[in-house]
Amino acid sequence: MMKSKMKWIAALKIWVVIYPSITFFLYVFGEKLSVLPLYQRTFILTISLVPWIIFAGVPLVDAILRRVNR
Repeated sequence: MMKSKMKWIAALKIWVVIYPSITFFLYVFGEKLSVLPLYQRTFILTISLVPWIIFAGVPLVDAILRRVNR
């Protein structure tokens, strides 16, 4: 049961980073990217955001949660 709860927490933390990141990315670059085919837009989006999410976004959320839970 504990493993399942940890997976849900991890999924929620990732979502908290992904949703605003994708929204911001599309707000800034969406119009410029709209001329590209979907597969190219998806590639650019993922190649840009996956490293941000893994190396900066989720660690930032973890740090914030550690401060809040002190």
